[in-house]
Amino acid sequence: MARALPQCVDTVIIGNGPSALVLSYILHGHIPYYIGGHHDAILDSKLSRRPNLLQLTPDLHAHFLASLRYSTQALPVNTLLDTLLRPNADTEINPKSCVEWRYEPERTVSHVVIGQTDQPGGQWAENAGFPSADIATLSYAEQLSLPGYSYAEHLARIGKQGQCDFVRPTRADFAEYLKAYPEAVGISDTVYTATRADDVYRTAKGFAIGSLGIHCKHLVLASGIFTINIPPPPLLAPLAQLHTPDEPLLVIGSGFTAADVIISTPPSRKIIHIFQWAPDKRPSPLKGCHHSAYPEYATVYRHMKLAALPSAKKRARSPLLRRRSSALSVQRSWASEYEGLPNAQVISVSSPDDTGSATVTIQLASGEEITRNVGGLQYVVGRRGTLDYLSPDLRSEILGPDVDSSSLISGRTLRAKAETSLEVAPNVFIIGSLAGDSLIRHAMGGCVFAAGRILNHIPPTYSPLASPKLTAQSASASTSTSTSTSTSTVSATPPSETESSPPRSHTPSVGNDTPPSSDPWDPSAPCMLANGHADLHLDRRKMAQSVERAHEENRVWSHSGWWAGGGGLGMGRER
Repeated sequence: MARALPQCVDTVIIGNGPSALVLSYILHGHIPYYIGGHHDAILDSKLSRRPNLLQLTPDLHAHFLASLRYSTQALPVNTLLDTLLRPNADTEINPKSCVEWRYEPERTVSHVVIGQTDQPGGQWAENAGFPSADIATLSYAEQLSLPGYSYAEHLARIGKQGQCDFVRPTRADFAEYLKAYPEAVGISDTVYTATRADDVYRTAKGFAIGSLGIHCKHLVLASGIFTINIPPPPLLAPLAQLHTPDEPLLVIGSGFTAADVIISTPPSRKIIHIFQWAPDKRPSPLKGCHHSAYPEYATVYRHMKLAALPSAKKRARSPLLRRRSSALSVQRSWASEYEGLPNAQVISVSSPDDTGSATVTIQLASGEEITRNVGGLQYVVGRRGTLDYLSPDLRSEILGPDVDSSSLISGRTLRAKAETSLEVAPNVFIIGSLAGDSLIRHAMGGCVFAAGRILNHIPPTYSPLASPKLTAQSASASTSTSTSTSTSTVSATPPSETESSPPRSHTPSVGNDTPPSSDPWDPSAPCMLANGHADLHLDRRKMAQSVERAHEENRVWSHSGWWAGGGGLGMGRER
C-alpha cells in the first residue's frame, strides 16, 4: 500500500539520486563537523574557528584558486567538501576523514524526497537494458560512498569484504547500494519512489506541488541532467526499431556511453561506429582515460584514433600498444569486427526488409560514399534533463528571461548561476549534476550548502545580478545539440555518470579594473569556472609513487642551492 504524502513540509527535494539522499540525511539531523587534521594549514585554521560545516561561506575556499593542490574541475564548494571527506584521496588508500557526522535531532527539518524511479537511486536505478548493467562505474568504489553508510560497509553487510580498494563496481552493484542506503541510515520515512512531481509553482508563502497537493517553504531541484536520451533524427528513426543481432550494429556517438555500447556488444557482432573526431578542438572524453585505470575506455579510444589515421599508418602498431592491450582487445577481433568512421554522416536509409536489416548510405569525411547493412542502431550522442515539472513562470525565474524554458538542459545550462550561488532563485536550490558537477564525490558540497541555507546557518545567497545571458548562451548551445536533425555532427558528450564537456582551462571572472570583492557573498567575487572531469583519468595506483618522486626531486633541488644562486640552505649540509 502506497504511503500518503504529507501536505505541508519545510522542504521538497525533487529527485531521488545520490545528491537527494545525502541532503535528506543532513536534514534528518546529521550535521557535518570539521574535526581537524587537514594538510592545508589555511583551511585548517579557518575551520578550527568554526567547525560546523553548515556555516559554509566562500571565504573558506577563496585560496583554492591560488593552489595547485585542488581540483579545478568542480565548483569550489564541492571541492571543499571532497577534500575534507577524503583528503589526499588520489594518493592515499582510505585516508582519514576530517569530517564527523553528529546526530542532532533538534536540527531535523521536515521534508520529502520525491523520485520517479521504482527504487532510490535516480538514474542509477533505471534499467535501460543496454548498455549492460555490468559496465563498471567511472569512479572508484571508495569515491562513491555516501555519509552514514559507506560502500565498504555495504559490501561487508552482503558478504563481499575486500572488494572496495581500487575497484570500480558495476552499475548494478552500485544501484543496490543506493537502494539499501535509506533504510541503513534511517531516512526511508521521507523517500517516496515511483512518484512524479508536476505543476510546481511559487505561492505567496513558498511553493506548491500541484500534482501532489504539497506545500513547502524551500524547493531543491535534484532531478539531474540524464533523464532524456537525445532521440535520433527522423532519417535514422527506422533503424532504432531494428533488433537483429546477426547483422552489424550501427553506433553513433563519441563519449562514454558509445564506448559502453561497444563494450557490451557481443565480440562476434560487427560494429560500425560513426563518431566525431576533432582531438584538438573538441576531444572525446575518452581521450584522457588512463590505460591502467580505464583499460576498456582506453582501448575503444585507441581504435577510434587508429580509424582516424591515414590508411597508410593504420597497419602500424607499436610494441607499447601491444603491451597495453586490455581483455577487451583480446576478446574482440577489432580488425574484422570494428569499423570506425570518423566525422562521417548517414545520408540515406533504405526501408527495413523482411530479414530485419536495412541499408544505409554513409558519406565519409573524404566525401566518398559507402553502403552498409545494419541490424540495429544505438544513437548515443548525449542525455539531457528537463525542468518541465515546473510551471512556466518558475522555469523562467530559474533559467532567466532569455532562455527557452521548454528546452532540454545540460550541465552547462545552469552552470553560470551555480558558479555564483546554488540558490538559483529565492529559496530554490540546485544540487548534483544540475549544477554541472556530475561525479558523486563532487555532490557533497552542494548538499551541505543547501542544508546550511535551509537551516539559516548562512544568509540568503540568491543574486539577481547573476548574468542570465551567460546561462542563455549555455542553454542555447545544449539545445542546438539536442534538437539537431543532422547526422553530420556527433556530440562528444557522454550520457553517463560523467556527462560533461572536456576539461578546459579558465581564469577568475574578475574585471581588470575591478579589485576582487572582500564580501564573500558578492557575485563579482572570484569564482572557479570549470566543469570537466580530468580528475577521473589519473591512475590512482601510481599517484602515490609520483608524489613521493616529486617530493624527493624537490628536496634535492632545495639542498642543491641552485634556487638561491648557489648559496642555498642545503650547501655543505650532509644528507
